[in-house]
Amino acid sequence: MNRSGVVSFLLQYSDIAISVLVLLVVAMMIIPLPPALLDILLIFNLTFAMVVVLVTMYTTEPLEFAVFPSLLLLTTLMRLALNVSSTRLILLHAYAGEVIEQFGSFVVGGNPVVGFVVFVILVVVQFVVITRGAERVAEVAARFTLDAMPGKQMSIDADLNAGLIDDQQARDRRRAIEKESDFYGAMDGASKFVKGDAIAAIVITVINIIGGLIVGVLQQGLPLGEAMLTYTLLTVGDGLVSQLPALLISVSAGIAVTRAASDFELGSDVASQLLQRPRALYIAAALLLALGLVPGLPSFPFMILSGVSALVASSISQETTDEGEVDEETDEEQTEPQGPEEMAQMLQVDPVSVELGYGLLSLAEENEGEGLMERISLLRRQLATELGMVLPLVRLRDNMTLDPNSYVIKLRGVIVAEGELMADRYMAMNPGDVEDDISGIETVEPAFGLPAKWVNSADRDRAEMLGYTVVDPASVLMTHIGETLKQHAHELLSRQETKIILDAVAETSPAVVEELVPDILRLGDVQKVLQNLLREGIPIRDLLTIFETMADYGQVINDTDRLSEIVRQSLYRTISQLLPVEEGRLRVMLLDPEVEQKILDSLEQTDNGAFVAMDPDVQSNIVQNTQQVAQQMLERGMEPVVLCSPAVRFYFQRLTEEPIEDLTVVSYQEIEPSVEVEAVGKVDLS
Repeated sequence: MNRSGVVSFLLQYSDIAISVLVLLVVAMMIIPLPPALLDILLIFNLTFAMVVVLVTMYTTEPLEFAVFPSLLLLTTLMRLALNVSSTRLILLHAYAGEVIEQFGSFVVGGNPVVGFVVFVILVVVQFVVITRGAERVAEVAARFTLDAMPGKQMSIDADLNAGLIDDQQARDRRRAIEKESDFYGAMDGASKFVKGDAIAAIVITVINIIGGLIVGVLQQGLPLGEAMLTYTLLTVGDGLVSQLPALLISVSAGIAVTRAASDFELGSDVASQLLQRPRALYIAAALLLALGLVPGLPSFPFMILSGVSALVASSISQETTDEGEVDEETDEEQTEPQGPEEMAQMLQVDPVSVELGYGLLSLAEENEGEGLMERISLLRRQLATELGMVLPLVRLRDNMTLDPNSYVIKLRGVIVAEGELMADRYMAMNPGDVEDDISGIETVEPAFGLPAKWVNSADRDRAEMLGYTVVDPASVLMTHIGETLKQHAHELLSRQETKIILDAVAETSPAVVEELVPDILRLGDVQKVLQNLLREGIPIRDLLTIFETMADYGQVINDTDRLSEIVRQSLYRTISQLLPVEEGRLRVMLLDPEVEQKILDSLEQTDNGAFVAMDPDVQSNIVQNTQQVAQQMLERGMEPVVLCSPAVRFYFQRLTEEPIEDLTVVSYQEIEPSVEVEAVGKVDLS
């Protein structure tokens, strides 16, 4: 079997091998081992510890060695099993193999006191310095990683919405974040294994020395001095051969938790970052030289190290100078964008973005499987069904300059809506028929401007029982985003989106698209008609009817506003469904014929279409009268709807859309014949 076959065999049956290994380690604590086999296992323990510390040095980020917490447990268990086996051999036969004997005699020179001191120093270094530091770093890293998860999730979702990554890459990055948090949490707990191992090593050593004296003096009749020398040397040798791997594993744990993400291994990072400042080496060389000249101090080692430091600093300075000359030559090229792609990235503006204050970042976390980005995706699908157009991706990001509980909605980098939320409370709104009051913080619902209160979780059930409408802050934000996108949908319909819509219709009805563009209308004209419809909340789902109407009338009507009115009339069924029709009856306010005539007489034709040039006093009078009638309808529980002739509908709507919100203006031809119209008011010039 070749090497690749061995590796594949081990990988294929690794689960069985690990299970058998754990069982054998436990069995070592019960079954006596021959000294020769114990020697092999002790050397294997030391070798495995060296491999682990080298692997941690060559990893570039902690997750590359995510199995390390489990390895800590296995290596600790193995060391304890070896300690039990060696203790059994030492006490029974006063011999535990060549490895322990040589560590007890050769390493410490056969002096049990020196050996015990060296052993205690190793344990102190491992327990007090390395293990405790690694444990603290793992604890802090776990806490910080958990706190940073919402921001990282938002970054992933933003990249996904921007199209920088696909769904699979987003899932992989989310999984990596979860694994990173789990890794540091596991390391925080696994560090306790190493700490417990260090404590157990001291206890086992003391027990072995006392037990060896009892066995040697009382059972074997050895003199006290000989028994102390024999069993203490063997016990110290056993402690040293066990604590060296433990020290290496502790160092590995410290390296694993202190390594930040990097593109290079530890050695490269240390060399590149430690030696990148030659001035520090020059100063060190000068100090060493000065110390070498001090009378009474050995000058030779100071002079040697001073010369080496100066030589290394000189080499680094020369390399830095050479690189600086190369950078100078290319600096002018790199200060400017290298191509049109980089220029496009600099000028690119997100069509829609939502920025959150840091107090609202918790909303980005997944809640029962549905996070904020998932809700935004569902919202875009819902709006696509309602409006008939696919809205652009929504970029979600944090903004530390905002108030903690504030958020803003931007269209092409400009704020169009903003609001405040309380992430730990619920918004309760009175539908109008609830008389009982509830305690909470007064606020205003951001999407519709309704009075509301922020209530805590304890008062949520009571508010719902009283009849209040209670929603969570994420739903409040989604409602505001949805209403904002509806209001500005016409601004988001660019020529590129219009081209995508035309291509989609061409797949099923190529004849109408081929006739319409570019023979009858330009792409920009089609865009303007669709924008006019969306501006007044008319869905453009029935694209075939819209395009056929434009193809029929586009050759005789050059004004896109007038063409939009013709298209509206062809969508009368769609518009009728949007009107507040109750039991087949539509209540409206009518325009006085004198008002309509005033508007028609005020029209002025320009190259960009017609517009109303009316006397300001007359225009103000019409708007005020419309507001009065609309208010009367609202007081009677009716939605304000204006019914007028097709010739003036578009221009009256433009006159009133800004001063009067939520006013619907329709013409007679836009109402289904089966709908009965009831006039409840009139707008005149009085």
